[in-house]
Amino acid sequence: MRFHFTEDQLLLRDTVHGFLEAEYTPERIRAFWETETGRSPEFWSSLAEVGMPGLLVPQEYDGMGMDERDLVLLLEETGRVGLAGPVISTAAVGVPLLCGLGSKELGERWLRGVAAGEVVLAVGHAVSPWVSDAHVADLLLLPHEDEIHAVSRKDASLTHQPSNDPSERIFSVEWKPVAETLAARGEEAKELQAAALDRGALGCAAQQLGVAERLVAMTVEYACQRKQFGRPIGSFQAIKHMLANVQVRLEYARPVVYRAAHSVARNSEHRAVDVSMAKSAASETAQTAAKVALQVHGALGYTWEQDLHIWMRRAWSLEAAWGSGAWHRARVADAILDSDAAAGTFGYSAPS
Repeated sequence: MRFHFTEDQLLLRDTVHGFLEAEYTPERIRAFWETETGRSPEFWSSLAEVGMPGLLVPQEYDGMGMDERDLVLLLEETGRVGLAGPVISTAAVGVPLLCGLGSKELGERWLRGVAAGEVVLAVGHAVSPWVSDAHVADLLLLPHEDEIHAVSRKDASLTHQPSNDPSERIFSVEWKPVAETLAARGEEAKELQAAALDRGALGCAAQQLGVAERLVAMTVEYACQRKQFGRPIGSFQAIKHMLANVQVRLEYARPVVYRAAHSVARNSEHRAVDVSMAKSAASETAQTAAKVALQVHGALGYTWEQDLHIWMRRAWSLEAAWGSGAWHRARVADAILDSDAAAGTFGYSAPS
């Protein structure tokens, strides 16, 4: 099978790319750090105008009615500019989870607002104990044993948790499950939680691709400008090899992430394995990119004024969210070695 994106998908990506490059600059990121919430309702509304939050919202609720194969490219762009905020929790995880609950009342109440850029969703999961952007969420979708509850922010008590990423706002949430908030239970809730985990991990993996690409670009630019012994350090073989190795990792990780997006969109039986492979590969790529970028920049990379640390911190934050790379590697190993059913082979079977 030859897999490639359509002209419309690439055009939408380019539109979002142009918007983010103009509107979400390092200067604006630093300005958000100084605000109480770290977020901007005006920016979120502008992001909705280019279709981002409502991409997966069904058309009957004024959304675009697309799927993860369309979304993955846009999430990659958000990683490239270092965008934090409720993009993954709302656009990638919260919307499909709300749709999966099958409640017409919840859909009418919240999904139109998401598409219009007026509503933010936050999602809790056992794998990610802290809830990202709960402080700006209008609705929190939270697990309780074998149940999922739809909880208004005013009915929850939030405690801010420290993070090494100024762009990341994470919270522990205390709340009381009641009959009025119950949205799903039993096997239905378990399946929805499993799908939410895979969508969250896919979203992080896509952003990690963009983060890694930006780190490589910044480091190449610096290596071409910084001189030592009268020559740009980028001309030194050791520097070339380090950057080339990161680029190779990136190019190998990208199709794995795109494959995972396809599996999530089609609800493939091997969805979980594909997603874990993607999260593991993208995490390793972003972590390596951050390490190499810091090595090449040297002491300058440690300074607060240097924008490099914006993307380094995003790489670290995304690695920990929705299951670490190690957690996902263990899930792949379990599928390959320990499960009753073997992991998918992507259409290839070794000779007997």
